[in-house]
Amino acid sequence: MSHGPLDAAIAERLARWDEERVADRLWAKDGSLWAASGTSPEELSRWLGWLDLPAGMAARVGELEHLARDVRDDGYTRAAVLGMGGSSLAPELFARTFSGTGVELRILDSTHPDSVREFRDWAEAARTLFCVSSKSGSTTEPNAFHAAMSAFAPALDFIAITDPGSSLADVARAQEFRGIVDGPPDVGGRYSALSVFGLVPAALHGVDLAALLDQAQAMAEACRRPASANPGLRLGALLGEAALAGRDKLTILTTRRLASFGDWAEQLVAESTGKRGRGIVPIVGEPLRDAERYASDRCFVVIALDEPSGPELAELAELADLASALEGLGHPVARIGIGDPNELGGEFVRWEIATAAAGMVLDIDPFDQPNVQESKDATRELLDAFRADGRLPAPEPLAEGEGVTAFADRAVMGSASDPAAAIHDLLAGVHAGDYVGLLAYLPRTDAVQERLQRLRAIIGSGTGAATTLGFGPRFLHSTGQLHKGGPDSGVFLQLTADPERDLPIPGWNETFATLVAAQALGDLRSLQARGRRAVRLHGDDLETLLAALETMVPGALGAGVGS
Repeated sequence: MSHGPLDAAIAERLARWDEERVADRLWAKDGSLWAASGTSPEELSRWLGWLDLPAGMAARVGELEHLARDVRDDGYTRAAVLGMGGSSLAPELFARTFSGTGVELRILDSTHPDSVREFRDWAEAARTLFCVSSKSGSTTEPNAFHAAMSAFAPALDFIAITDPGSSLADVARAQEFRGIVDGPPDVGGRYSALSVFGLVPAALHGVDLAALLDQAQAMAEACRRPASANPGLRLGALLGEAALAGRDKLTILTTRRLASFGDWAEQLVAESTGKRGRGIVPIVGEPLRDAERYASDRCFVVIALDEPSGPELAELAELADLASALEGLGHPVARIGIGDPNELGGEFVRWEIATAAAGMVLDIDPFDQPNVQESKDATRELLDAFRADGRLPAPEPLAEGEGVTAFADRAVMGSASDPAAAIHDLLAGVHAGDYVGLLAYLPRTDAVQERLQRLRAIIGSGTGAATTLGFGPRFLHSTGQLHKGGPDSGVFLQLTADPERDLPIPGWNETFATLVAAQALGDLRSLQARGRRAVRLHGDDLETLLAALETMVPGALGAGVGS
């Protein structure tokens, strides 16, 4: 680690943690470590079961591998995870990062009808096992996915991964699912990568669970050391002290192969720290800039495979050069080398401890998510209104034209003559220390991501601000907590478009188009209720929306925004 201007603060923090025996108390599950958050130590201690996972899950490797063998022997060639947030991001990492020897693994975490239809077509093309994954068992999205896939797949093709006694467990028993795998009740969703929520999909994909958990146990042992020699507490001190010093934009730089690790860490950090008006803003997948173009609100972590091959060599060299240049300019930079993908087992442990430790620095409870419920409640109200009169309440347009409509809180945005003016007004309000978030309730295809990434680069270059890109509703279970409960430094552009074709949800009053529209509108209402700066741009169709953005955003920035 190169701490730059944070050297003294981090050294002082680690010395204090040594004196206070923070490492020993953490492993003893002492909730008083976060007493300043206002949550009772007893309640905090209830959520520290993730510390037991490296050793505890090692004892269950045989059980999980037996499950995976049975699935393959029964002729399944694909596995699908139907989940959100903590139930989907670790499985996605395993699917995208590991060359597994088991079945093909994919994750569904979008309610957009175009995405659900494409996923359904993939699942129908071969024998697929569906993992309905939800800690509470009552999460809207997995239940909708289950309904959609049940239309063509028998109950024997489903297993439930859920907490004991959940409503999903009741459904699984009533419908006679292939199996039910109990999750640990004392582990929150975002800390569950090394629990059955992550390891059942990993086993199905053919990940070497023993090797992964060996690395997790080795890191857990290292994180029992005093703070000054503790890899988890040292990273946590860096993240926390950086945020206190105004460097709250945690910029995670990875090679493409490890990009999904950034997505996993984004949820862990954002949902754990973004509350009480403070927090750490993870910046992942952002197009690279010249070192001189990064503002002083940044803290950097570079994580890459130590010995990549082929095109990754050039990526690694580019990241190394950028890290050196950033260090030379005085930015705090941490470099983490991964010798083998199995070492990500250790990184789960390091980052979970670091995030919990950053919560100590920021005086927050890193295990709750009080503002996530706001968007859920807003969506539920909208769906109740739909059930009552067959339509969603329509927000008042701010401006219309060219096949797109802008919606915004007039008290925040004022009056705009057309959608381009609304975009200009939004971006004109970006100031030093802000970040710009693209909230895309759109299909998460490679083509759409590529176009939005180009817009993200243009916005970053034109405003100088950090940028994020989230696809809804998946980000509601990730950065959504930070957007509402964190610092008022977010400037949000929500993107929606009419789908190509709607898709019914069997047994529901709503279709997927209605559900995703309600989630987007509920999210916007929740942002506006908290006075966040937000504009929604809606297109008559996806191409119209993207084409309009590709004209409006450069036009707004060319007019002097961010100067």
